[in-house]
Amino acid sequence: MLTSSPSSPSPLDGFRFAFGTLTVLPVRVHRWDRGAARGGMLAAPVAGLVVGACAAVLGLLLLLLGAGPLLAAVASVAVPAALTRGLHLDGLADTADGLGSGKPADDALRIMKQSDIGPFGVLTLVLTLLAQVAVLAQLYGDSWARGAAAAVTSAVAARLALTLAARTGVPAARPEGLGAAVAEVVPVRGAVGVAVACTLAAAAGGAFFGVYGAVRAAAAVLLSLAAAELLLRRCVRRFGGVTGDVFGALEETAATAAFVVLAFGH
Repeated sequence: MLTSSPSSPSPLDGFRFAFGTLTVLPVRVHRWDRGAARGGMLAAPVAGLVVGACAAVLGLLLLLLGAGPLLAAVASVAVPAALTRGLHLDGLADTADGLGSGKPADDALRIMKQSDIGPFGVLTLVLTLLAQVAVLAQLYGDSWARGAAAAVTSAVAARLALTLAARTGVPAARPEGLGAAVAEVVPVRGAVGVAVACTLAAAAGGAFFGVYGAVRAAAAVLLSLAAAELLLRRCVRRFGGVTGDVFGALEETAATAAFVVLAFGH
């Protein structure tokens, strides 16, 4: 669990925490305390922006080299997994196994800590990745710009879900681990402010495709957060709080929900 620090962290400490814990980019975390964690979770969408941009760049590069939309979509979906060492996908699978086990909270948490993946986890992973690839292939086939925008929007929305999950009032299920490290570090007002800013930014980016594009992009962010919130509440009731695995599941749920919303209207 994080400790308090006598000095206030700088914004740079928050960005280091965000990139150092949510990506594999070579960023050294200098502070590991509640203040830095608060800044890091507030800055989580910025990490998502970088991850999404990398995903979009690789997809566009393959399209430029003559690859089809499907291969470009697979590459774009692979980038976030690579930049997180698959931790969020692993969290999704473990959470699915825990929720699907039907066992009491302590036993379910123990199942989630095991290294193997059960049938619920495998099925959830397959369907999630298929959905993400299917949407991106559709969008890349329709327009390279829409595909790239979707990759960025989805990644930002996914990390924004983590900001909201770290808000005050959402407890940790265990006294240790990443879930405990970031649980309840973000004030509700701060989380809402970041959510509003990200939604407006998504709408501004979507405006490149017209008024409907702006509405669709904003809706993708908001509905992805709604889907993540439903899962979050389910996990809190089921496990007694959040864990690192739950954060991973929330991220992938929000990302997939954003993709699905963006698939409509073309």
